[in-house]
Amino acid sequence: MGENSVEWNILMNPDYKLSRLPRIEVAEHPLRSFTVRERIPRKIIGSAPSTGRTTPVSTPVPSTDPLTMALKQLDPLSEFVMQEIDPLSKMAAEMDLCDGQFLKTASSRDSEENPFDKMESWTSRKARILSKYTTSEKLTIITSFLSEGEKVMVKTQSTAVDKVQHRLKQLDSFEEGSQQKLDLFQAEYISKIDQLNNELVSSWNTEQRVKALKIAIQCAKLLTDTDVLPFYPSKFVLITDILDTFGKLVYDRLRVKANYIKPGSKTPIPLPEDFTPGMVPDAAKETCLNWFYKIASIRELVPRLYVEIALLKSYNFISTNECVDSLTRITDMIHGIGNPLVAVYARCYLCKTGISVSNKNSDYGYLFGNFTGFLDSYQHLYSRCVKAELDAQHMPLSTYVTLYTPALDFILEAVACRANDSVLADMLNICKQYKNSSLILNTIMSGFKPTRIAERAMEFLETIIESSDDGIPLYVLLRTLGLCITVCPPPTDQRKQILNIVWKHVSSFIKPDEYIACAEAWVQFVVLHFSNREINTILGDIIDHMTPQRNYEKHYNELKIIIGTVVAHNQDFETLLIMDNFLPLVDLFQQESLRVEVCKNILTSTSSEFKTSDPVITNALMFLCSVLHDSVNALTPEDEYKQIGEILCSVIRRVDYGRDFEHQLNFYVEARGAFSNIDVVLAELVQTFNNLMGNQNMLVLISVNVNTWHYLHSSVIVNQIKQVNTLSVNTRQVIKGIHTRKSGDFVRACAAYCFITIPSIVAEKTRLELYLLSGQVALFNQCLGQADACFQAALALLPELEDVSAKSETFLVPYIRQFLSTLLVVPDNPERGVLNLLRNLLNVMAKLEWNKANCSLGILYVSCLDLLSAMAQEDYVYQVDKVESNDSLYGSDPKFIQEINALCSIIVREVLNLLKDLGICRRQSQIATELFLRVVVRGVSSKSMLVLAMNLWQLSMKHGYADVKYLERTRDYLKSRSIAQNNTNLQQLVDMLVI
Repeated sequence: MGENSVEWNILMNPDYKLSRLPRIEVAEHPLRSFTVRERIPRKIIGSAPSTGRTTPVSTPVPSTDPLTMALKQLDPLSEFVMQEIDPLSKMAAEMDLCDGQFLKTASSRDSEENPFDKMESWTSRKARILSKYTTSEKLTIITSFLSEGEKVMVKTQSTAVDKVQHRLKQLDSFEEGSQQKLDLFQAEYISKIDQLNNELVSSWNTEQRVKALKIAIQCAKLLTDTDVLPFYPSKFVLITDILDTFGKLVYDRLRVKANYIKPGSKTPIPLPEDFTPGMVPDAAKETCLNWFYKIASIRELVPRLYVEIALLKSYNFISTNECVDSLTRITDMIHGIGNPLVAVYARCYLCKTGISVSNKNSDYGYLFGNFTGFLDSYQHLYSRCVKAELDAQHMPLSTYVTLYTPALDFILEAVACRANDSVLADMLNICKQYKNSSLILNTIMSGFKPTRIAERAMEFLETIIESSDDGIPLYVLLRTLGLCITVCPPPTDQRKQILNIVWKHVSSFIKPDEYIACAEAWVQFVVLHFSNREINTILGDIIDHMTPQRNYEKHYNELKIIIGTVVAHNQDFETLLIMDNFLPLVDLFQQESLRVEVCKNILTSTSSEFKTSDPVITNALMFLCSVLHDSVNALTPEDEYKQIGEILCSVIRRVDYGRDFEHQLNFYVEARGAFSNIDVVLAELVQTFNNLMGNQNMLVLISVNVNTWHYLHSSVIVNQIKQVNTLSVNTRQVIKGIHTRKSGDFVRACAAYCFITIPSIVAEKTRLELYLLSGQVALFNQCLGQADACFQAALALLPELEDVSAKSETFLVPYIRQFLSTLLVVPDNPERGVLNLLRNLLNVMAKLEWNKANCSLGILYVSCLDLLSAMAQEDYVYQVDKVESNDSLYGSDPKFIQEINALCSIIVREVLNLLKDLGICRRQSQIATELFLRVVVRGVSSKSMLVLAMNLWQLSMKHGYADVKYLERTRDYLKSRSIAQNNTNLQQLVDMLVI
């Protein structure tokens, strides 16, 4: 290619000016197809109600094509044929239409809002009950079919009566047969219950219906056993799951047997979902009645009621009103259960099943009837027999009463879904009639909506205080009331009175667990509706109750919730920090993990727009930040390390003293010493340091503890350096670029701070970026010596990337290009010679190990040609105010231009060698094209350059890798340029360019 004869000559363009075309911002592409955006409700998978949000959906605009619309219609003859249907087919079609309308109506009824859908799901209730009600005592279970198996009696039945009698004898043999009593621990007991469930399903699937019924009866009988009271709610959940399974098996079996034959048809089809008893065949009804006859033959009341409740839905095969009538009948029959705990859970199962089998038009009076039925036997909870049982099991009455809450909460929540305000008033009147009404009160507050409770908050509070029994403790009642009015506050004129009365009783609690349980529930109400004075008083009272005997160690979780509530709902974060009792409350956390978590929550809950210069608030923030910083060690995970660094940097940015740069500097110096283990924070401080003005002792302050900086990590230092550079730039803006002696000393101190701090950073890439940034800021502030030192340090650091496995050319290429753009305005150091920084950079680039396939070095060499071409101009395209660049220093001196041309010639030869080593490929064509453009635009002034340009053009066109359209546009541009400049050499070259 004639690289040995290359002699580069820069083309001077004194009229060179940057031009910018006008731009108009548009919202959408003009050729984009027209669409209509509509919003559809967004639903969460697995939940019926909409979330309230909408999702945009783009749909094309429908086009109304007349021909298409016409094709969708039938011709008149076809329509006439469709109308001529025989009478039987027409009747069948009408029946299908009626059935369709019936199903459509039923579906629309189902789609209506069901008030019971707002209740908590039974699944979540089960999980909570099973986790709360446990025991370490042994549980008794009596079985007669799991250990030895069932004795099957085989007999031929000639009539339906004989068949029924045979099955009744089987039931009698089960009740009279041998039974085995097992004493099991809780885990074994649950495993045995699961075994019973599996056995029931297995027996049903093998056509052993009687055995399945026996298992259901046996399970129901277990609910009469209250020998281990603490486990009874969990036992109820486990057993009723088996009964539900049995009821579903019977119902599904009856539906299979009850095939439906439409009028006018002879083909049986399955019953629809909303069938009527009139659709059920007589044989299926008889089978259903047989099941209820079997249930009626069960001798004991509790299993008979439970099994019948499990089969309630099957009454729909017999009669429309039978299910509703049975709900009322069983509600009255439960009065016959003597044990009040067994009775209330039987009522709970009845209400649960009744809700699932009733339709929306049913009478739900049985729900209220079950609650009033419990009230009728309420005094029995305090009878002698119950007390005797509690004494035998060593259970206090307050614990025993809590066993009722799962069942009562469900019953009353169901009642509240259909109740009006008068029902709540009636229940309150009932509570006032009882002196021991704590359980009823707690159930009412848990079951009804908080809005209704809040409206009568004072009335509830008075009733709670008057209630003096050993059932639900006072602190539980107050906590429940607090949870209600937190969701929905009481009337404004009653809030202060309510708080005074409640806190008078709360502060009198001696036991720490009772006190903190109430305080946790009422704190949000205080924060939302009272001033900081009341909040501070409440926090002080919490400290007073938690400090003695280190009670806080047992209630860290409650204290954490209290602090989170105060921070999340308090609008004035500054006032919160200066409260007398807020930080002392935080200081109660002695465990480091919890202490760090609490401080994180506090600092991340603040608004990003929050700024402060108050020393008290700053000290509070520094206290919280120091907790996070001190938790960092060599074993801290990387994610935790980054999160803490980001939090501390965010806090540093919020401390702003405005133009009081001395205070700002003092804060940064203090922060640097306090947060020396996290690089991100130190970097943040360095970045903001340059905003400070006029501190003559800056160099002394910066040099303090320099020897300890090798212990620091990169992330904090990065943000410190950025903060210092930001301050330095702001300083220049304040003085409008005209530095005084004081401001000059200050910005030089800032640059020195950055230069000293950057080596502490571990990551080489981060150090390179900060050296370049700090050098640019120093140059911007006319600190030429400091800028030169930063650039030289960056050049010295570049070779170290060779030993870094994570080195990437995607970082180096844009970094070096940015470095080159900066070098245009950097004046030469007279002690180092002409273009010393650029020469050093070229030497470093040549020593780096580049990927030959990418040929990134060739691309960077081409960028160097651009830089040198700009350096040769009389006026540079951009300048730094108050800084004399090489255009002013050399004034286009011929010797300076000669140095540039010599350096360009060397670079061109290096690029040509790289192209030769690269070989034939698309990358070679691309780089040849780029170099061709530089040659023809920057340096076509001799025959040798003309030959070089022609060779590069031909090289780019070889082997079909060239972008033909791009080259055509390039040729057209060069042609117009040669005509405009009357450049004969360029005209001659354009004539030889062939595509």
